[in-house]
Amino acid sequence: MDETVCRRVVVGVSGTQGSLAPLHRAAAEARRIEAELWAVLAWEPPGGELGHRSLPCPPQLADCRRSAGEQLLIALDAAFGSAGPDVPLQSLVVRGSPGQALVETAGRADDLLAVGTGSRRWPHRALCPSVARYCLAHASCPVLAVPPSPLEKELGTVRRRIAWRLPLDVRELTHPVPPMPGRGKAS
Repeated sequence: MDETVCRRVVVGVSGTQGSLAPLHRAAAEARRIEAELWAVLAWEPPGGELGHRSLPCPPQLADCRRSAGEQLLIALDAAFGSAGPDVPLQSLVVRGSPGQALVETAGRADDLLAVGTGSRRWPHRALCPSVARYCLAHASCPVLAVPPSPLEKELGTVRRRIAWRLPLDVRELTHPVPPMPGRGKAS
């Protein structure tokens, strides 16, 4: 019996808008190399594993896992809609820290692990450990670190201006697209 092992592109999904760019890039890579796309969302009990050990509550864990599964489905729907990613897709909800869950899931040498680089703003970097750095340091397969979409930064600026009730000129949001080299007007 000949069993061939299918190549996989494993991607971390957090359910945030920032995880859409890595998800789209991972789907494109899976299409390119004819691999399966594995979308992984990691979750931990409230208070972390240490907090859970001191006060275990199985119904609460079941609710957390169910919520994580729903969050993953919502993220996949936001990224691909009802059409899906046009590649075989496996969705996986894993209990554990995001970096460790991704490294363990993408444990084969021929896997490709795609992660978002996350926020580049110093308060976020100081308070939240970087999943991308963890994966780059511990993965046994190639890691593709996907930077945030430039549109995400623009959207963040708009949100802050609205939250602070600052004036917003929509003309600031539209940037002229430079002409491509060699495609200028014919003389």
